Amino acid sequence: MEDKTPLPHRVVFYYHPIFLEHLAGIQHPEQPQRLRQIVDYLQKHHLWEKMEIKEPQPADEKWIHSNHSLEYMESVKRACQRAPMLLDGGDTYVTERSYEAALYAAGAGMQGVDDLMNDHADAVFCAVRPPGHHAEYDQAMGFCLFNNIAIAARYAHERYHLHRIFILDWDVHHGNGTQNSFYHSSEFYFCSLHEWPLYPGTGRSGEIGRGAGEGYTLNFPLTAGCGDKEYLEIMEQKIIPAIRHYKPDLLLISAGFDAHMDDPLAGMELSTEAYRKMTEMLKEVMETINGGKILSMLEGGYHLSHLSESVAAHLEALGGIVREK
Repeated sequence: MEDKTPLPHRVVFYYHPIFLEHLAGIQHPEQPQRLRQIVDYLQKHHLWEKMEIKEPQPADEKWIHSNHSLEYMESVKRACQRAPMLLDGGDTYVTERSYEAALYAAGAGMQGVDDLMNDHADAVFCAVRPPGHHAEYDQAMGFCLFNNIAIAARYAHERYHLHRIFILDWDVHHGNGTQNSFYHSSEFYFCSLHEWPLYPGTGRSGEIGRGAGEGYTLNFPLTAGCGDKEYLEIMEQKIIPAIRHYKPDLLLISAGFDAHMDDPLAGMELSTEAYRKMTEMLKEVMETINGGKILSMLEGGYHLSHLSESVAAHLEALGGIVREK
């Protein structure tokens, strides 16, 4: 009898050892062990072999410049040559190979776009460091050097002429850099759920875009203590309808996992299962629009075991992967 069981979606997982060199030897919450733990967990639970594992190439600096000033890029490069260095007034550090790692992180997002647009994958997850969504045009912020998700969006727009790109940021901290990258454009829709007030202090509900971009920024600032119920209701009642109405050519996720109930840097109460359910909802709506193609890039998440568990749940939902018992 013919087996009618549907095959899992093709998932490409981007990772490179260079990401472990960023902040090597520095005591910091955004530590190399975050990625080591994710990789170890996926291998232990037999998810690793169910994906295509790819190493990215570094992004050409012209694509970094598509979202950042040349002067800022050079300042980051110089800082790495004098590392370790603090780039902002907070805790965004670089070490010797941080600039190189940041080029590879941006490159992962761009190559993930290629995989989706060339029908090589149905979903892509980029396990990268340093993260990106706080990085502004000319300023490092919040552990971020270059805005990986914004660069991937600009690459998709310019390389593949996509004119409706939806960026969902569920990191517990508002993605100020991504919002500012596209605040005046209708060709990029930025949506964020985040704890407020919390770093960086942006993302009020009244921030909706400006000029041609008015109405194409959607913020959900939430008080500490919100959990699965609040997130899933907003997803179902607000975000999914917004995606359905916008009909994006591509969905990008700034996938931070620091709204988890045990994360040390925030006060939200999400369970691991909530990340699975949100991903399932996004996959379902995107399958009706563009065949379900989604690019997801790692942002925050600082409780090591819950980070790896949440990434696994996200990947299982992205790819229709069933974990072996």
